[in-house]
Amino acid sequence: MSAITFPDSLVSPGGGGRIVLLVLDGLGGLPHPETGRTELETAATPVMDALASRSSLGMLIPVEYGVTPGSGPGHLGLFGYDPARFVIGRGVLSALGVGFELQPGDVAARLNLASLDSEGRVTDRRAGRPSDEVGRGLIAQVEAALKPIPGVEVFLRHVKEHRAVVILRGEGLEEGVEDTDPQHTGVPPLRARAEHPGAARTADVLQGFLDQAAGILAEAGSSIGFLARGTACYEAPPSFRERFGLQAAVVARYPMYRGVARLVGMDVPGVPSSDDEAMALMEAVAGEYDFTFVHYKATDARGEDGDFDAKVAAIEAADLQVQRILDTGPDVLLITGDHATPANMASHSWHPVPLMIHGPHVRPTASTFGEATCRAGDLGVMPSRHLMSMALAHAGRLEKFGA
Repeated sequence: MSAITFPDSLVSPGGGGRIVLLVLDGLGGLPHPETGRTELETAATPVMDALASRSSLGMLIPVEYGVTPGSGPGHLGLFGYDPARFVIGRGVLSALGVGFELQPGDVAARLNLASLDSEGRVTDRRAGRPSDEVGRGLIAQVEAALKPIPGVEVFLRHVKEHRAVVILRGEGLEEGVEDTDPQHTGVPPLRARAEHPGAARTADVLQGFLDQAAGILAEAGSSIGFLARGTACYEAPPSFRERFGLQAAVVARYPMYRGVARLVGMDVPGVPSSDDEAMALMEAVAGEYDFTFVHYKATDARGEDGDFDAKVAAIEAADLQVQRILDTGPDVLLITGDHATPANMASHSWHPVPLMIHGPHVRPTASTFGEATCRAGDLGVMPSRHLMSMALAHAGRLEKFGA
């Protein structure tokens, strides 16, 4: 007997309804010690609450029980790709996010601009979060003075604010290089070290680039250096169209999320610079795609700041945007997060994330959208990699299994 792959092998060739996935980044939270309510449960969300009364609710486990996901694995799971099988480094996602055309075998590393003291110790891992203009200027300085590295092409791109990406192209390069970000201040950047013998050349090339960049910036009188993270080799997974028969698009302000969407073959119809521009772009392309992924960042950013009230305000602002999505008439609307970012932890966490599926064939169980109502919802608790099966089924895009 031949094996069957779910849901890919059941996708209907006849098409079906239009799907929108709204990801409120870092949506999940933990109860406030004084009220016992999470950020989502505290927020005034009349649109999402009204929608919850006409939707199925549940909880998603982004990767596996107890595993805290990064943004890349968190989104890949939502897109129907097992994060434990498709392990994609942050460098590749950053390169794709700025529109760089990666080739198989390219190695990319995410870079942070970081402030250094006179002894070369890190004083700020994000260099004070410089503006895009300042960040681009520093990257241009390094690009202009960078000397060739024998046998390797080096491409340097600014991403956003303190973020950049370097792409290495050449023979004998492999992933498997430790991060040079020490993750705290008061110490110098770590050296790029190979995690296995095959990555030794990559580690040497990356460290050579980092040394050059530090020297260039120091000669210009800057106290800025680079920290490298998420070094990865590019290999494209099967696309959304190949697997699910969907023409898909991404609407996201931040390059990293456009990158993970491009990785699975989604179109990038525009680059919005504000949440309002993102909604306007979503409205403009609504009828052109079978699947639209809309990303909202503020919920995660405020959670990582450790600011409970600000995360509540970010959720309330997102609620106002949900109506604009509904007005475009999707057949199925999914609202969830890629992971939890509880404000009282100020970081990503392993906690399950609230999920709402709105469509014509749902089983409503509550009149509010929050962790407590979602835990008791019709959908139960499921790994996020199964979300696309549910989305396709609700959109009438899956055929019956078996005779």
